[in-house]
Amino acid sequence: MKSILVLVAVMSLSFNCDKRKAGGGTPNTAGAEVNWWLTTGNQTSLLQKQPVFTFNNGGTAVLTIDVDSTQTYQTIDGFGYTFTEGSAYLINKYGAAAKNNLLQELFGTADNAIGVNYLRIGMGATDLSTKVYSYNDLPNGETDIALSKFSLAQDTVDVIPLLQQVLAINPNIKIMATPWSAPTWMKDNNNTVGGRLKTQYYSVYAQYFVKYIQAMKAKGITIDAVTIQNEPLHGGNNPSMLMNAAEQADFIKNHLGPAFRESNITTKIVLYDHNCDRPDYPIAVLNDAAAKPFVDGSAFHLYAGDVAAMSTVHDAHPDKNLYFTEQWTGASGSFDGDLKWHVRNVIIGTMRNWSKVALNWNLANDGSYNPHTPGGCDQCKGALTLDGGVIRNVSYYIIGHASKFVPAGSKRIASTQTGNLYTVAFLRPDGKKVLIALNDGTTTLRFNIKYKGSNANTSLPAGAVATYVW
Repeated sequence: MKSILVLVAVMSLSFNCDKRKAGGGTPNTAGAEVNWWLTTGNQTSLLQKQPVFTFNNGGTAVLTIDVDSTQTYQTIDGFGYTFTEGSAYLINKYGAAAKNNLLQELFGTADNAIGVNYLRIGMGATDLSTKVYSYNDLPNGETDIALSKFSLAQDTVDVIPLLQQVLAINPNIKIMATPWSAPTWMKDNNNTVGGRLKTQYYSVYAQYFVKYIQAMKAKGITIDAVTIQNEPLHGGNNPSMLMNAAEQADFIKNHLGPAFRESNITTKIVLYDHNCDRPDYPIAVLNDAAAKPFVDGSAFHLYAGDVAAMSTVHDAHPDKNLYFTEQWTGASGSFDGDLKWHVRNVIIGTMRNWSKVALNWNLANDGSYNPHTPGGCDQCKGALTLDGGVIRNVSYYIIGHASKFVPAGSKRIASTQTGNLYTVAFLRPDGKKVLIALNDGTTTLRFNIKYKGSNANTSLPAGAVATYVW
């Protein structure tokens, strides 16, 4: 009888231990190590690894950030930049070894790499290209309805060879393509600046997208998504083109969507691609029952409006995705000011408002903010300044604090915010948790990171951003 009681007791103990391991008892992460990386506004630390600290069952700080991995939100596609033709031109001027080292640092997974995993590219010229071009430029008065003169020639010089190198480093990187303008012969003003797509060329322009995606695929480059038009409500850039919500809905439902379907193209169609002050634009397109089935989601910039507008669109159409595709850092900006604003809005703000992607603007420029088109942006500061050497600007660290630690397939999870502490948290595919925190205040803040019943005590200097991984 005694031996039976001992056996029952042992079995009961084993069952309860297994139950706790499976999460059926009180969860606890005490003793887990937290690795973390810090960037300060005064640049004394630049994405620099800090001494490890651990979770314990106590908590000595007044402030607490509670991270809850049982509450999950959107799946993340990635963080990165627009890989402009001008950026590619500058990188391609370097020798083979220097170029490879730079690309490995940007797109690789080594300790010194920032692991950029999402790129936006121009479908034709952006305003930060070496020249204005499309893939079907013709002399005045000529048209090419069959697109028989379609050519990627300009992109084969710098953009495509470098994208092929990037894909060799990270075959899973996602690429979004965006046109700044249709070929001028398709437009009502026959000009690279402003104007609208003539309705008679809607189907031709849809085939232009098809040809582009197929031609890039033939070069080994898969275009994961396209937006219809960069900044469709701004016709003053070079190049640029206007397209209102009704025009975009018409183009999608009657031309681009059917063209993709007929050509078995699975590239995602993303609409809008402009500022957060006009959530009515993407909502209007998504409200069109014939256009909506072809649309994957909506893209945003933040030169006007509030990032919370992304949640307005999500709430109206929760079955559609959101992308944040552009925000510049400028020549007159300060490192500390840009670090705080961009981490608060572009990294934390977009993610907390349902975005799958967070991109800053151009990857690289030279010391004079070139190249750019005539009339294009002459104050856009890239993540890198390339003038023989490599200068890593504030955008490098803004994106690096996310891209280095949050791989594609991660899910945003719940995290609280308090006072001047702004946060966003993720659960990675490997099970590790990532917390990005910004101290937007003027004094050092000490706080607890609380996770599954345990606290990890840490502090963050004023104006600093940190990424924590456990």
